Amino acid sequence: MGARWSFGVEPLPGSLELASLIREVTGLVLSLESPHPALERLAAALRSAADALRPLVPGEPSPRVGSKADSDGRAYIDHSRDIGAYNPFFPTYEMRVDGDRASGTVSFPVVYEGPPGLVHGGFLALFFDSVVQQHNCDLGVAGKTTSLSLTYRRPTPLLSALPFEVERSVEERRIVSTARIVADGAVLCEAQVSALAGSHAQLPAVSPRRPAP
Repeated sequence: MGARWSFGVEPLPGSLELASLIREVTGLVLSLESPHPALERLAAALRSAADALRPLVPGEPSPRVGSKADSDGRAYIDHSRDIGAYNPFFPTYEMRVDGDRASGTVSFPVVYEGPPGLVHGGFLALFFDSVVQQHNCDLGVAGKTTSLSLTYRRPTPLLSALPFEVERSVEERRIVSTARIVADGAVLCEAQVSALAGSHAQLPAVSPRRPAP
């Protein structure tokens, strides 16, 4: 097993609580039966926050990575693991790594709904790509995803603690992973993911955060 991979800067501490709140509040709003004054107050607070934050971010939207590491772009946040902890548009999960096998649990809230009471298939693809990437990075051999195929065997329910498992093998420069979500012993969804086995030493330069002006 190689050294654990990371690539990018750590998220700001405040973004962790914010991601969780945005995910929860969005689910609550989607579940409302009727309008409520709290919605307008929330929208006003968000407009005010957007006005305050907009002048503080870099004017260049591209991340400071590789040939743009010295540019006026934004900092690139580490995407090797737990992206949902700071980005509310990614799922959150608990995972344990045991060599070429990993397992854990995931629960999809209302914001990931597709068919009634069920997870949208696109979010399942995002989830599988995230856990496979984290598994690879934790083992120190990772790289770009080259293919991802899903088999939807049974509907995946929202708001349920669902076990998942990942198995992988490495052959030359190819990493092949199989991941599945299960419930009551039955496979709900299964993914086959292929990635290139890269070298951490060959990753492009990433700019650290810069002090506030």
